[in-house]
Amino acid sequence: MVYKSRTESKELLTLRSLKLRMELSDKDAKKYYSVEKGFEGEQKFDEFLSAIPGNWLTLNDLGLESNNSYFQVDTTLLFQGIIHLINVKNFEGDYYIDSSGQWFSGSEKLTKDPIEQLIRSENLFKQLLQELGFKFPVESYLVFINPEFHLYNAPKSLPAVFPTQLNRYKNKLLTIPSYLNEKHDKLAQNLASLHQPESPYTRYPKYHYEKLKKGVICIGIGCHSFITHFEKHILICDKCGCIEDVESAVLRNVEELLLLFPDRKITTNAVHEWCNIIPKKTIRRILLKNFMFAGHSSSFYFIID
Repeated sequence: MVYKSRTESKELLTLRSLKLRMELSDKDAKKYYSVEKGFEGEQKFDEFLSAIPGNWLTLNDLGLESNNSYFQVDTTLLFQGIIHLINVKNFEGDYYIDSSGQWFSGSEKLTKDPIEQLIRSENLFKQLLQELGFKFPVESYLVFINPEFHLYNAPKSLPAVFPTQLNRYKNKLLTIPSYLNEKHDKLAQNLASLHQPESPYTRYPKYHYEKLKKGVICIGIGCHSFITHFEKHILICDKCGCIEDVESAVLRNVEELLLLFPDRKITTNAVHEWCNIIPKKTIRRILLKNFMFAGHSSSFYFIID
């Protein structure tokens, strides 16, 4: 059972939006690609687990702290008497480990050693378990989900599941006894409550409202063009033909505006300027329907202008 679902991080949503509305530096573009590809790999692993008829608790994307140190675990599996910590890697292509244990992709050395990251997360997780008063053995794995990945010189002791070993890992999960009780629910609840949605180490590109391209971005798969055709209650993409209800488009653009500029006041004019193509009258109607207006501070509100 999935106790904590996986969602797109603030970092991914921000980088994805900025990539379409400005020109990212090479460093930021590389960071975006890495975060996006990582999330795709985690989703593939989620699909893999969902097809297995097992009785365990799954907590996805845990950001935790122990001993004043922040760490992340992509997937945490709580069984009857053991916990699996999974870091999913969506690496693609040929990698190798040299004689000193360093990881390389081609001739480029990886800035972060996947094994060191895994060991660090496991040690901090064990400390956190002790702090919470729980005793469970912990096993950690790197899961390489991309079928186009190959690692040369991998030691036999490497705590890894390669693409060709996924079925064997599936069979292993099915053999683990997992009769859950209130203790497991309590641990899952504790871990979920301690989750920190954003890493303190996250750094965003510098951006300014005036320099971002305004408009409604098409939601068509792989399209990402700016929509230029508004017709009654729908938006139509001239590039891919995707059709979106105008209310849905306004609401997601309000979310995007608040994501990028959380301190910016939401007004009809502000949303109109951001969306560019949708008439003010339509935007005002949608805002009035979905949000409280200024004066009701107990809920999200916008300012009527």
